[in-house]
Amino acid sequence: MTSSSNSASVPEAKSALNKFKYEVANELGVPLTDGYNGNLTSKQNGSVGGYMVKKMIEEQERQMAGKSGL
Repeated sequence: MTSSSNSASVPEAKSALNKFKYEVANELGVPLTDGYNGNLTSKQNGSVGGYMVKKMIEEQERQMAGKSGL
């Protein structure tokens, strides 16, 4: 059985992650739309994913230090 690396570990979090993706894209000025985004460059898509990871790591570090930033 193979699992997609593109699936959420916690399915209930899917909508929150999707919302987060659009918020990050907006912050970065990446014109992400609901549906087809094949017109975006790899750099644009990668910047969204990379910044999402950066923000998630920062939030986890805050939680580990006992300071929630959200």
